[in-house]
Amino acid sequence: MIPRVTATVDLGCIQHNLQVVRGMAPRSRVMAAVKADAYGHGAVPVARALEAAGVDALAVACLEEAMELRQAHVVTPIALLEGVISGEEAAQAVYERLQIVVHDHWQLALLEALPDSAQLSLWFKLDSGMHRLGFPLADVPKLVEVLRRHPNWKLEGWMTHLACADEPENDFTPLQIARFDAALQGIPGPRSIANSAGIIAWPSARRDWVRPGLALYGCSPLPARSAADLDLRPAMALDSRLIAVREFAAGERVGYGGAYVCPERMPIGVVAVGYADGIHRAFANGTPMVVAGCRVPLAGRVSMDMITVDLRAVPQAAVGDPVRLWGPGLAAEEVAAYAGTLAYELFCGLTQRVHYRHLPGSQAASGLRSARGGY
Repeated sequence: MIPRVTATVDLGCIQHNLQVVRGMAPRSRVMAAVKADAYGHGAVPVARALEAAGVDALAVACLEEAMELRQAHVVTPIALLEGVISGEEAAQAVYERLQIVVHDHWQLALLEALPDSAQLSLWFKLDSGMHRLGFPLADVPKLVEVLRRHPNWKLEGWMTHLACADEPENDFTPLQIARFDAALQGIPGPRSIANSAGIIAWPSARRDWVRPGLALYGCSPLPARSAADLDLRPAMALDSRLIAVREFAAGERVGYGGAYVCPERMPIGVVAVGYADGIHRAFANGTPMVVAGCRVPLAGRVSMDMITVDLRAVPQAAVGDPVRLWGPGLAAEEVAAYAGTLAYELFCGLTQRVHYRHLPGSQAASGLRSARGGY
């Protein structure tokens, strides 16, 4: 059976990108974000590749994501970025030796209800201005007192999250960093501030730990700098194929609503991919893709299972020719802009209908099998 749509993930690129991050922050340990199915790249194969490459820790959003990795025998330390939401989750997180990110006093109450013998590993998350999750900075003395009451709790460190790190000229990032530092002055424990954009654009945010996400998958988090400029390699290629090539006269309309009008007699290609695969309906006419090695524009609205493209640049195109939606040669960041979104959403929005193929990295274990999120 020939897959309609294939996402090919090169684990070697992810391993390369990890080393790029290490080069940017050589004095920091790396906690790699593999939440949301490793940003749509497959959590288990990606985690295994990162583990093989010596990553210091992994980060997921929730216990369910962590358990998928533990059940796949990933032994690298794993941090739960949203912490736990029940006593049962707290107990399981301790049993699985997970690092719990604590961001509110109600979570502390869950942990304090565990047996005194529980060996907890935790991060305290502070709100330095993102105003999403985190303890108020003024609560730091209370948190220090909590640690004094529980000498068997292991503090992994203190973290915060940057709201505007992808805007190098925005003075809010240095303000957040200064607030974080002031609140923790004289307080022991490792610090973690920088996400991908923070690592690249804000050297002062590269502390004991950095937490890259998007950069690991080969995308630039900064609008003014390309992945190639940063030596980041795109890890995912999303490909489909032409299933029809037709010719229409000038003035003929294509697709739902007749949203594209042929400006001259021209070939139109039909590609076997649509919003049921994760291709946003918001993509505008002109969105680039690559057919038989040439860039061509989207021509008409995205439908559930198909899109149509202008083939004037490749008049020799034929049924069966490959079509690249994004990947090497066509940056996901560029494509995302045509839907008014980010590469994050493209990756995470791919559906179960997409066939995944994982290419082993240079340091990854052999015997990989194609599967979404697994081997």
